[in-house]
Amino acid sequence: MTLVEFDRVRRPRTGDLSLVAGPRLVVAGETGARLLAGPPAHAGRETRPSHDARLGAIELVDLEPERLRASVRESGLLGRGGGGFPTATKFDVAATSPGVPIIVVNASEGEPASRKDQTLLELRPHLVLDGALVAAAAVGASEIVIYSHASHATATDALRAALSERAESPVRCRLVDAPDTYIAGETSAVVSYLDGRGAIPSRGVIPAARAGIAQRPTVVNNVETLAHLALIARYGASWFTQAGAPEAPGSTLLTLAGAVREPGVVVEVVGPATLGEVLEAYGGLSEVPRAVLLGGYEGTWMPGREAWGTPVERHRLAQLGMSLGCGVVAVIDDDTCGLAQTARLVAWLAGQSAGQCGPCIFGLPSLSEQLDAVVAGRARKSDLRRLREVVASLRGRGACGHPTGVATLVESALDTFAIELSTHLRGEVCSVTSAARGFPLPSRAVPR
Repeated sequence: MTLVEFDRVRRPRTGDLSLVAGPRLVVAGETGARLLAGPPAHAGRETRPSHDARLGAIELVDLEPERLRASVRESGLLGRGGGGFPTATKFDVAATSPGVPIIVVNASEGEPASRKDQTLLELRPHLVLDGALVAAAAVGASEIVIYSHASHATATDALRAALSERAESPVRCRLVDAPDTYIAGETSAVVSYLDGRGAIPSRGVIPAARAGIAQRPTVVNNVETLAHLALIARYGASWFTQAGAPEAPGSTLLTLAGAVREPGVVVEVVGPATLGEVLEAYGGLSEVPRAVLLGGYEGTWMPGREAWGTPVERHRLAQLGMSLGCGVVAVIDDDTCGLAQTARLVAWLAGQSAGQCGPCIFGLPSLSEQLDAVVAGRARKSDLRRLREVVASLRGRGACGHPTGVATLVESALDTFAIELSTHLRGEVCSVTSAARGFPLPSRAVPR
């Protein structure tokens, strides 16, 4: 029996979220959307009355935690924050660990090119809050902490307005401003900051769901994951698995960045699709691009032709040694040098470490300097060997995953942009060295 059979929705649902003959790709307000169903983007934040009229209000009082967790387990929901960890496993661990659990809504979205979580908060904040309350009911949590960057002003304002419409919330809910840094959204950094120790990521052996903030079970989920949870609570596990793939069910949100028609547009992938189909339909691309960076600034570069036919499916990407990560699909065109773009990102990432280990303190700046030398034409083939050695020395090292993420970015760049690399190593001027159409970086970044 799934949750939809529990009769816990007080009002009839008027929204049609079925997948029968529906489109595979949608944006906010279009027919066939799930997370982005409802009013179009230009309508702005969906109010509580509109949200409840469209989906029905969830009655949480009588929900049985065990059956709720079983439904989440049956759905196969994976976290959408980048790690892809099974949501039900976190719930099971938290529910069976000592102490009263805490739910953390990770709305920090520190990836500069990503907009999916901010878009959900700006347009559908009540869907996210519903998901947080369902998570609290599933594990018996007494508190919900929303961890968000104050710099995401529109999303924060929408969230505050939505919270003001929920004075009757059965669980205490508070909003905390997250540090505006790249690493502050990693789960261990979130827990560390909320525990008063600063946003310091780590490779802890004890999961936060077992012992997190003040040693209490702490379930950290990102915004998209919780929005999915709110729909599973209404429509059930079987409905949820109609989208996506058996190994990674549910729809997926992507943010398009770089040389696309509308950088920052968020697309919901509801059915089978390739990256090329997404970029053609909503990126405005009619030709294969020079290259695509998949998964964010610590993601993987792919040649355009390879990316064009690559499916938007987490398990298929994992088989190819890649990750969808935070869902960023960033494109460069023929007017941008991929190595110059990578060097620009690495210089910024090198300044985003927690400064707690050698690979970050010394390794990342050294890598940035060497990559700069390559782009400037000051390096030769012998220097390339040293560059690759530095990259290899970073992989799997350090107190957190930050050095490995940068290593992944650089390794894939050296392979994807082999032709440009040869040109730079000969000391010749690259015809596309410009990074003028670079991916977004916070204004505090050193300009290039």
